[in-house]
Amino acid sequence: MKFFAVQKVVGLLLTLFSFTMLPPVVVGLIYRDGEIWPFLAAFLLILGVGLTTFLPVMRLHQELRIRDGFLVVVLFWTGLGLAGSLPFVLAEVPRLSVTDAIFESMSGLTTTGATVIVGLDDMPKAILFYRQQLQWLGGMGIIVLAVAVLPMLGVGGMQLFRAEMPGPVKDAKLTPRITETAKALWYIYVAMTIACTLAYWAAGMTFFDAIGHAFSTVAIGGFSTHDASMGYFNSTLIEMIAVLFMLMAAMSFALHFVAFHRLDLGVYRRDSELRFFLFIMATVTAITTLALFYTDTYITWDDAFTHGLFQAVSIGTTAGFTTAEFFYWPPFIEILLLFASFVGGCAGSTAGGIKVIRFLLLIKQGIREIERLIHPNAQIPVRVGGKSVNHRVVDAVWGFFSLYVASFVIMYLLLAATGLDLLTSFSAVAACINNLGPGLAQVGPHYADLHDPAKWILCVAMLLGRLEIFTLLVLLTPAFWQR
Repeated sequence: MKFFAVQKVVGLLLTLFSFTMLPPVVVGLIYRDGEIWPFLAAFLLILGVGLTTFLPVMRLHQELRIRDGFLVVVLFWTGLGLAGSLPFVLAEVPRLSVTDAIFESMSGLTTTGATVIVGLDDMPKAILFYRQQLQWLGGMGIIVLAVAVLPMLGVGGMQLFRAEMPGPVKDAKLTPRITETAKALWYIYVAMTIACTLAYWAAGMTFFDAIGHAFSTVAIGGFSTHDASMGYFNSTLIEMIAVLFMLMAAMSFALHFVAFHRLDLGVYRRDSELRFFLFIMATVTAITTLALFYTDTYITWDDAFTHGLFQAVSIGTTAGFTTAEFFYWPPFIEILLLFASFVGGCAGSTAGGIKVIRFLLLIKQGIREIERLIHPNAQIPVRVGGKSVNHRVVDAVWGFFSLYVASFVIMYLLLAATGLDLLTSFSAVAACINNLGPGLAQVGPHYADLHDPAKWILCVAMLLGRLEIFTLLVLLTPAFWQR
């Protein structure tokens, strides 16, 4: 383990992260809301820690290995959650405890969208902007941005990229150089954010709300600048714009890159994962719409469809925006939507969940086992998009799925042991490990009423979901630390 190389990267990344405290300062100056000093103090503290970590080893030149990359990612995301909480701790409004501040920061950076802050409509604009910015930075993974800088300092980025990017197949690069890959991903990300901002603004949002909601829409985050979330605007046009960009952000960014690079929209049509993803979204939307109408939750087909479509896409992609208090809808719909979040979006997107490609592979593997019962001696490959999938990928998917379920069950039991009712415990763990945000029962509207032990457990759930289980759990194995 090359600890000095790890120290160098973590110190550099913390130094870079400190500068993200400055945009909220500008917002605070524009709106004169009084919340400037918390961000300036946080900037100086994080910058100091980053430089103190980085400068002693800045002249060291060592290439990172795979296991070093895993350690950097986990240390950085943990450190980032702690560092990102500083403005919340120092701010007068809202007055958050250390636990609540870390929970809010971790929720933002992991794009979970679970909040402990109530009264958003009256919050200082600098705080509101900072929450949205946290999600935007976490959406693609700030480390993917950093790998575009690290090679200039003699530190390879491929190891970080493989540990950070979501999905079962980590080795595919969009361009020959990892630096160019990171840049390509961020160009797409920024372009999509700008387009979403302009669309929201044109549809009637203020420019501040448009930027804030574009940040969390493209990041599949779910934080809003209003307590009523997207329901505050009471606009079908805004809701449909959100649906469009949530779907786009839940698609593989590699797919967007290839389609743009080749100027070929047929790339989307030919992608097996995307077709399955859209099929799931359409099915959940149809079932939700029918259930809302026939249970008289909404009287007209228009209301049933718009609310059904928005919630199906928002929760299915793990964005977590709401236009209605869905946690008061008929129980069947609540559970259906929550289960949809376990699937999540496509691999290589900003969405959470287990990912569509993994479910597709699990289904195909199940079908293959049934066919083997009929033809025991047949060689039946698992195929996706007309290509055979390596058996190691299928094995990894099964391993991921089993660890996901095991982690979920353990945290579910731990939450229940703290005294929470079973539905609250189940939905809270589901919402956090899937990076969804809103849950059911006690955690439907917010997480402010949970006790501190429950919030710490859910912080671990958020990290597990964001880093896709393996990246975090691999550090707990003795083999990882052996020479």
